[in-house]
Amino acid sequence: MRIITISREFASGGRELGKRLADALGFQYYDSEIIDEIVRHTDFDAGFIDKVSDGEVSFNFHFGRSFGFSVNQPAIDVLAAQHKVITELAQRRDCVIVGRLADIILVKEHPLKIFVYSDREHKIARCKERGELHPEATDRQIIRKCRQIDLNRRRTHDTFAPEKWGDRRGYNLCINTAGVDIKTLIPGLKEYALAFFESLKKEV
Repeated sequence: MRIITISREFASGGRELGKRLADALGFQYYDSEIIDEIVRHTDFDAGFIDKVSDGEVSFNFHFGRSFGFSVNQPAIDVLAAQHKVITELAQRRDCVIVGRLADIILVKEHPLKIFVYSDREHKIARCKERGELHPEATDRQIIRKCRQIDLNRRRTHDTFAPEKWGDRRGYNLCINTAGVDIKTLIPGLKEYALAFFESLKKEV
């Protein structure tokens, strides 16, 4: 199977890029669909699953006052279910998967790993244009929210991956979407992806 994983900073346009690229390649696109699958297989609601996936809910082991270990078992159960669902979805057909630690979970499948980022000005503009946050949020509030979400994603990713979240060494391609109309990037990205998968065939 040919697999593309999209890791992204909040408000960088990673979701749009992933969907457009999937459509151009004729690949299946998975994002919120993963949460729907986890809901079907667990007793957790979609909101909790989404928060765990984005690192808003802590799951790390830590010392208690009695020097024993305590753990957020529900969060760990969600991550386990997420691992299972993503692995199964990736085996069905060629696909693009956004977030959800897919680049780590599917590392043995040799996915094309893309990281999408942008600058402060264009993140604010994207949030306002797409109504990602409260319509009356100030620029400062928007950036504070972006930083918090990215920090959560970084913490979760770095717990499981050898390379740091956003470090170019952990990805095949890093894309800066600042000031760029994302749809204009897709033809070139499609050719890059096809060349990447063709090179994998030769290596095998």
